[in-house]
This record gives sequence, C-alpha cells and structure tokens, in this order.
Amino acid sequence: MTSVGSRTDRRGLWAFALGVIAVAAGVVVHVQMFLMGAPMGYQMVGMGIDRTMIVAMVLIVAGIGVAAYGLLPRRLTTVAAASDIVVSPPEDAPLSWQHWRLMAVLVVALIIDVMKPASLGFTIPGMVGEYGVPKATVSLVPFFALIGTVVGSVLWGAIADIYGRKASILLSAVMFVGTSVCGAMPSLEWNIGMCFMMGAAAGGMLPVTYALLAEMMPSKHRGWSLVLVGGLGSVGGYFAASGASALLVPIFSWRILWLLNLPTGLTLVLLGAFIPESAKFLLSRGRNEEAQRVMARFGAQAHALQAPKAELASEPKAVALTGRAFFGKLIALSLAAICYGLVNFGLLLWLPADLVAKGYSMEVSSRLLAESALIAFPTVFLAALAYSRWSTKWSVVVSIAVTIAGLLGVLNLELTGFGSPVLPVALMIVGTNALVAMLLPYAAESFPLRIRGRTTGIVAACSKAGGMLAQFFAILALVPPLALVAVATAVPTVVALILVGWYGKETRDRDLRDLDPDGHTFTGA
Repeated sequence: MTSVGSRTDRRGLWAFALGVIAVAAGVVVHVQMFLMGAPMGYQMVGMGIDRTMIVAMVLIVAGIGVAAYGLLPRRLTTVAAASDIVVSPPEDAPLSWQHWRLMAVLVVALIIDVMKPASLGFTIPGMVGEYGVPKATVSLVPFFALIGTVVGSVLWGAIADIYGRKASILLSAVMFVGTSVCGAMPSLEWNIGMCFMMGAAAGGMLPVTYALLAEMMPSKHRGWSLVLVGGLGSVGGYFAASGASALLVPIFSWRILWLLNLPTGLTLVLLGAFIPESAKFLLSRGRNEEAQRVMARFGAQAHALQAPKAELASEPKAVALTGRAFFGKLIALSLAAICYGLVNFGLLLWLPADLVAKGYSMEVSSRLLAESALIAFPTVFLAALAYSRWSTKWSVVVSIAVTIAGLLGVLNLELTGFGSPVLPVALMIVGTNALVAMLLPYAAESFPLRIRGRTTGIVAACSKAGGMLAQFFAILALVPPLALVAVATAVPTVVALILVGWYGKETRDRDLRDLDPDGHTFTGA
C-alpha cells in the first residue's frame, strides 16, 4: 500500500511540475511578443494574434489542467466529516519556529495575491491611452476582475474541500502565472477575460489562506496572527503594486504589471514547499500518517467533536437568527465591509488616474502612493497588538475611524488643492487594510457556531460588493469628481462606525464555544 501510494504521489508531483512548465513556456512566448514591441514603446494594440500565440495560449490552458490533475489527492473518499474533527494545539502552547515560518510564507503569499487586484488602478491610465477608449470602458477590467473574486471565493471553497488547503493555494499560483499573458493582449476584450481569471484565483486564495492559518495556530495566538498576516499581506501587496508601477511602468509601460505575474506566481509555487497541508483535511481523507506528521511539527492534537444526544436534544433554538442584536451586528459588519470595498476597489483605484489628470506623471503618482503604503506598513503591527491585547471591538471601530480620517483628508485635498496626498492616502490604506484584516476574524468570533459560516460569508461577500458597485458606476460613466466620491464613501463609513460601536460586542478572551448559548448575544460591551 505504501509503495502504491508513493508511486501515486510521485506521479502527481511530475504531473504538477509538467503543468507548471507548460504554463510558464506559454507565457514566455507572449513575453517575447511583448519585447518585440519595444521600438513602439511596448504598445501592442491592434497587433494580430498569430498561430504561435494561439498555440501558447492552448499550452497555458492545458498546463493549468495538467497541474490541477497533479494536485488532485490520491484519495478522494471522505472518511470523516471535517466538521466533526477538531485539530488544535493546547491553549497555552508557545509559538514554534514552524508557526513563525508558516506566518512568514503566508505573508509573502498574500502580498503576491493582493498585488494582482491592487495593480488594476495603475494600469487603467495606460489602457485608456493605448486602447483609445473612455475610462468608463476600461472600468470593465476591474469590474470583471471583482466578479472573478466573488466567483473565486465560492469556487475555491469547494476546491479546498476536494484538493486541500495547500493544493488550492498552489492552483491559484499556477493560474497567476497563466494570467500574466494579460500583459501581451492586443485588445481590451482579451484583458477583460484574463482579468476575470486573475480575480478568480486571487479571490479564492485569500479565504483559504485564512482557513489554513486558523487551523494551524494555537487558539491563544489565533486572533493577532490572523490580523498580522492579513494586514501585512494587504499593505505589502499595495506597496508592491505601487512600487512596481513607479519603477517599471515608465520603462516598460503598464503591461509590465501583468507580466510580473510570471515571476511572482512561480515564486509562490516554490514557496509551496514550506506550506503544510491542513491536518484537519488529511484526517477527513483518512491520511492519518501524514496528518500525524503535520500535527507533530505544529504541536497540535486531534479529537472528534461529539455531543451526547441528550445535549443535542436540549440544545436551544437559534433565536439569534431573528433577534434585533443579531441583525444589528450583521448589518454593522456588512456595511463596514461594503465601505472597505468602496475605498479599496473604488477610490484607491481611481486615484492614480485622478493624480495624472491633475498634472502628475504616472511615475510621480505611483511613487506618492508607494510612499503612502510604506508609511502604513508598520501600523499593521499596532493593529494586531491592539486586537489581541486591547479590544477586538474597539480595534475594528478605530480602523473605521482612521479610514474616515483618510477620506476627509482626500476631500480637503480635492477642495483646496494644497498639500500632498501621501498622508490621507496612507490613512486610508492603514484604515482599510487594518479593517479587512480584522473584520473576518471578528465576524467569525461574533456569531454562534450554528450560523458562523453563513454570517462570515455574508460579510466577506459584502467586501467585494462595495468594489463591484463602485466599478459599475464607473462603467456607466457616473463617477463624480473625487471630492464627491470621498463624501459619498465617508457617509456610509460613519454610519458603519456608529453601528459597530453600538451593536458590536467584545470577543477578546471569550470562549467562543460558549458564545450565544441561549440565543442571545454577549452581555458585555
């Protein structure tokens, strides 16, 4: 049995490697086409797609399929429901080198992941100029990318249950490599299609990364580690996108931001060697020996979650589904998520084009935004510290308040024309990235186990819905001046702050198993 399993593992590894090579080879062909456009300033608009490029695209699609086959686990039969298995280190277990290394690897993975959609704002001015179409038409690119993130969030949940956490992250990486050909597409329509695929891979990877980290960390360290990894990944991704734009776009045009998916995606594939598979997933598949090795590395233990029938019979009904406090919390957190999407996938995406319209060069505007992200970077550590040591509820409230301060700074800059955009943009990046890093962990901690998955999923979907709404207005050419955008975004953000302050409950140091035992919310503020 062992030899058969080993041969199957090797066959899957070779299939995955062959798929990655095929995808990379197809992309390299497109890179050569891109380099041929150097005498024309790397403009490829109107260039015909010849037989070589078609073969290369077929190679990419086939390569993704072969890589997906190679990642498919040898045992597909589920021998135990994952919901009936609890895998966790002891409550007071210290962090080991394995935990710190996993956190570092996942930070890099999230930086690569977030960098993809963050690059959209820096490509729009170049697309408008090269394709000769209105900005409203180019807004179809981020709109379909955001649709892709929504589809990916749903699809990758199912993929993670079939393939496993690690395998689904690697599949996202292979798709990142493949979608780098977006930088060599001669028409806007091809860019829209490829950006949808990029969005699907990026949207699917984020929740899977959170799930893997949550299953590996001791419960005592889970909250701050999720916030720290999510925050560093988000701010780092925006910094990487803006920094690459400032350094490379003036030389290689906007297309280089998509072609960077080749080296960054391959980097993520190589980092897969340091990402463990979830022990919970392995146990549910009956792969007990592998699960034991993973748990030994992370000091975890496993046991079945079983409740006596008497307890199940006496379990209270989910009264919280209809309670005012339940709807108050859900509306508050959902509105905060929508506001994050409006800022991150609306205002921050439009800002580079707005700065260019004001007379800044693309290089200068990208540098200003990179400086803003660099200023925001250290504050993520403060957010993680505040969430774990001070207050979960009020840390979320403060992050919303910082976002409002950034919006007011942009409003002042638009109305007066004085000052640098660095500080207000830095405040928005700090606020929104701290918010999104804390929002999903806080949502998961704020609702009972019976409805935790549904409520957290609603909040996560709302974070994408805000961006889709913003880009829908852009497509209709209904985007007002940035000052009005700042006001229109600040108003619901203020409402979200008030609602979270009123309905949100403190979850720090609370035992989530005792959350809402009688259908009511925490009594403590």
